[in-house]
Amino acid sequence: MNTLVGRYEITQTLGGGGFAITYLARDIMQPSKPLCVVKQLRPNQTHPRVIDFFNKEAAILEKLGKHPQIPQLLAHFQENDNLYIVQEYIQGHDLSREISPGKRLSEAYVSKLLQDVLEVLSFVHKYGVIHRDIKPQNLMRRREDGKIFLIDFGAVKELASLMLNSQGEIKSSVVIGTPGFMPTEQGLGKPCLASDVYAVGMTAIQALTGLQAFELEENPQTGEVIWLEKAQVSQHLAEVITKMVRRHYSLRYASAKDALQGLTPIAQPTPIAPRKLNPSHSINYFTEDLGNGVTLEMVEIPDGEFLMGSPADEKEREDSESPQHKVTVESFMGKFAVTQAQYQAIMGKNPSNFKGEKRPVEKVSWNDATEFCKKLTEKTGRTYRLPSEAEWEYACRAGTTTPFHFGETITTDLANYNGNETYANEPKGKFRKKTTEVGSFPPNGFGLYDMHGNVWEWCQDGWHLHYNGAPTDGSAWIENGNDWRKVLRGGSWFNNPELCRSAFRTLSYPCIDEDCLYLVGFRVVCGVGRNS
Repeated sequence: MNTLVGRYEITQTLGGGGFAITYLARDIMQPSKPLCVVKQLRPNQTHPRVIDFFNKEAAILEKLGKHPQIPQLLAHFQENDNLYIVQEYIQGHDLSREISPGKRLSEAYVSKLLQDVLEVLSFVHKYGVIHRDIKPQNLMRRREDGKIFLIDFGAVKELASLMLNSQGEIKSSVVIGTPGFMPTEQGLGKPCLASDVYAVGMTAIQALTGLQAFELEENPQTGEVIWLEKAQVSQHLAEVITKMVRRHYSLRYASAKDALQGLTPIAQPTPIAPRKLNPSHSINYFTEDLGNGVTLEMVEIPDGEFLMGSPADEKEREDSESPQHKVTVESFMGKFAVTQAQYQAIMGKNPSNFKGEKRPVEKVSWNDATEFCKKLTEKTGRTYRLPSEAEWEYACRAGTTTPFHFGETITTDLANYNGNETYANEPKGKFRKKTTEVGSFPPNGFGLYDMHGNVWEWCQDGWHLHYNGAPTDGSAWIENGNDWRKVLRGGSWFNNPELCRSAFRTLSYPCIDEDCLYLVGFRVVCGVGRNS
């Protein structure tokens, strides 16, 4: 015999957890309406904190139910000392039917899944809500149109209603989530928005590999999930998912919105003509652990040949950028400019004017940059150095021949430079008047960030007025007696956009006082190429 709860007739049990039971029901006052879900807090759950969680869920669902892919809250009431939440019922199936052990799904499937889930989760995160239990079982595919719904908000917390420490972590001892989809900080009772990003990333990995979390190995030194060798995936999607599941939350996308932006390339002013890579080339990258949670990400630049310098018809072309000449390059390149946290970890100081652990270090002389490389080499056992000028330009262009790796022009939505000045026919943009955190803008085709603007970057080479006699094997151009000036590349937050072009080059002195270098930073190369 069916049970009546309020105006809702229970027809069957759907499931249950430690805190609540869910039922399928119908509204007897509106029998023509679709079925609904009634969630009842278990009678033995009388702790005030548990009751508060349950009531909080209802309050949050009332707000989040405005999104068309989150079940709408229909009622929230108490009857005979029992608490109930009534929600819209989604007819369909949860994604555990599709994402199952031993079944590898296509990249197209996973890309679409990430797009759909991150769009919904971006709405959730906009309200400062952490779901904390995203997994295939809590993702529903509606039968009538195939849309993905995010369900089961019983684990949510609102950031605004809780105490936060200086890092933005939640001060809480409550641990809710599912092993394998739950990152380290959540297991310690300190979830953040990036914890949900991790769970979505792990869902994508399970779909791509057919493996459950406990079947995946971890890097014994860094604790990072090792999964790429078990999946066939493009470099771009691999980069996005890898960042989503980084072990430390500060290295992930900060929210679903950020992850969605990383997944979806921003429309460029001019289409990029990507370099055609050897189809046999595989993605190789690694992370150095610098201690105390600080890491250094390295990504491989595939071997190749390019035309260094700028053509005669390039706007704002300098004589020093000629003649164009073919160069062959091979090396690893740092994914980001060296950050202040990384510089502090190796050098024990931070000379930067614009403080911030994830901002690029600046006010660094060439001598100090090379000293950093020396100490990093001693610490890691790998040979690190500054890039040659040819390596830098090859890495910046990433297979393009246009003034910027974005295309024929640039905007301040794509890079950090003086937006009061323009290039080509673009309108004026933002002049931020300071550095921005590394990775704040879209990467180039090689997965490198901030190659245009933010901070100037040192190269190994001595300064030469032109390329006559320059090496063609990617090595640094160094001559005895001609090393008293060094090459800088990339432009900075302070400079006009024409100085941020792929081909633009300038110079400074290797031992100049750091107070004069508030625009200058650097990135490193791991020495596997010809300059090692």
